[in-house]
Amino acid sequence: MTDSDSPDIEDIEKFDPGLTQRLMGVMRPFLKTYFRSEVHGLDSFPPGGALVVGNHSGGMFPMDVPIFSVHFYEKFGYGRPVYTLSHDILMTGPTASLFRRTGYIRANRENAAKALRSGGVVVVFPGGDYDAYRPTFSENVIDFNGRKGYVSTAIEAGVPIVPAVSIGGQETQLYLTRGTWLAERLGIKRLLRSAILPLSFGFPFGLSAVVPPNVPLPAKIVTQVLPPIDIAKEFGDDPDVDEVDEHVRSVMQHALDELAARRRFPILG
Repeated sequence: MTDSDSPDIEDIEKFDPGLTQRLMGVMRPFLKTYFRSEVHGLDSFPPGGALVVGNHSGGMFPMDVPIFSVHFYEKFGYGRPVYTLSHDILMTGPTASLFRRTGYIRANRENAAKALRSGGVVVVFPGGDYDAYRPTFSENVIDFNGRKGYVSTAIEAGVPIVPAVSIGGQETQLYLTRGTWLAERLGIKRLLRSAILPLSFGFPFGLSAVVPPNVPLPAKIVTQVLPPIDIAKEFGDDPDVDEVDEHVRSVMQHALDELAARRRFPILG
């Protein structure tokens, strides 16, 4: 076990800029070639801590974070870490150290607050798996499944919310249904702490209920980073969480609608 893997060291202190830079160097040509990734709007990104709130896409293989990170580090360098609030499952097994050292931290309020107050950029997907497995025919709908905790996180840390929307991730295969009814019928929620059992159709296995995992198709993925939302300035010193959440989702939906209007063909972009 290396020093950075020690459980006594806080998640944000495990970030390794050198390893992250090497990993980005490997991923950059793949993401920009296979997915023809584009990230727009970084010129308006605020200094200091910021909470990036995104829609989650791509099922088992979401490319949101790798694409954002590659472009963010390319523009701003590695002195400002990008942290991603992640499910505990990423923090177990043989790849746990890699995830920790490249900015993935356990999704809890304490980790988020520490990362934001350190001046880091924290990425959160409020919709989680529910969002990542939304049906392809509803791919351009912002749906956090009622989750609003991200608003309180930003308020408590005193940082702006930076909305970011992406398109193309739900075209990497055909997502048919989240399978909430199937998960409930089979008791999946009790066993795996998941309220969904998604069904999709893709290459090379055809129909998949998570397993066997299909290979993502080379859909063009475009991300639009929106202007920061200063919560205190726009909503006062005692902001209403519901009002802020509604505003964030509204501006994200408008931006996603614009991306969809400019997209000429599925997969091709």
